[in-house]
Amino acid sequence: MAKYNYNIIAVMSGTSLDGIDLIYATYNVDNKWSFKVHYAETIKYSPQWKTVLGGLVNQSMDHLQAIDAKYSEYLATVISSFIKKHSIEAIDFISSHGHTALHQPEQGLTYQIGNQQILADMLNRNVICDFRVEDVELGGQGAPLVPIGDRLLFNDFEYCLNLGGFANISFESKNERIAYDICPVNIVLNHYVSKLNLEFDDKGQLASAGKVNKSLLLQLNALHYYKEEPPKSLGLEWVDLNIFPLIESFQLEMKDILRTFVEHVALQISKVLVEKNTKVLVTGGGVYNNFLIDRLRQLSIVEIVIPQNEIIEFKEALIFGLLGVLKKRNEINCLKSVTGAKRNHSSGKILIPKNRI
Repeated sequence: MAKYNYNIIAVMSGTSLDGIDLIYATYNVDNKWSFKVHYAETIKYSPQWKTVLGGLVNQSMDHLQAIDAKYSEYLATVISSFIKKHSIEAIDFISSHGHTALHQPEQGLTYQIGNQQILADMLNRNVICDFRVEDVELGGQGAPLVPIGDRLLFNDFEYCLNLGGFANISFESKNERIAYDICPVNIVLNHYVSKLNLEFDDKGQLASAGKVNKSLLLQLNALHYYKEEPPKSLGLEWVDLNIFPLIESFQLEMKDILRTFVEHVALQISKVLVEKNTKVLVTGGGVYNNFLIDRLRQLSIVEIVIPQNEIIEFKEALIFGLLGVLKKRNEINCLKSVTGAKRNHSSGKILIPKNRI
């Protein structure tokens, strides 16, 4: 008998290093998909883990693999604590994104740590994970993967915009889902405010006090990536190479760096939101940057919709849970129109605890 509802723990760690997002949700399918989130929380990273994860792109492959093993163990302990805290009993499987260590799809490389066999063994549960690798092997970008969830779970909106480490967007065009990374957001803003011993610019207050440096803004907007057609995606390596050196060359005050970069982000996003009288679902940590949202509203011609906090903060984890369900059902969870892969496919690997094999 076919199964139509799934109880899933979904786990996500993003490039902005806010922490590990965990949700326990039920997914139902009856002609269309629906969901209910029962529990959701973010486990903040320790300063030590933040340092380790922030420096992954500079590590050798041997060192990365050692970190991978430790991070897989760490994820298992975090997930186990989440299960115990909420007394969760009905679990079909764990669906885990892991944490992106390397993302160089043009070289056929993407590497997410936290997807090792020990994760399933320590939890004694099946784990579906590592969703990006197969797509890159099929010639795709391996990102973004969230758009299949936008199509199936949030189709009341013409655009789905996420403001996380990067801004990414998803929408339908000519019966195909189109999606791509627009520009960096929190990966840059948080990097600079961390120099002030802050985790983020609260409500964008620091940025709002600064002035736009027009020369820096022009050079940011002129970066070649913005002229490329999708499918395309960004990674920390690109930011390290193109964004930070450019900003540093201007030797600006912190508030002016933040103000200029917020303007850059708002301009790049507004270029994409070009259809009048359309609704845009905006999620991710950047939603709490009131100044950025205000600039986005001023520069664009669409209706910006901010959902409840549960969706703002946990939409990506929610959708990676759905990716796991689709993999379990052997249904498409990666779209070639989004990633540029040779074909649509059902991506991810299934880890079975050794004592169950």
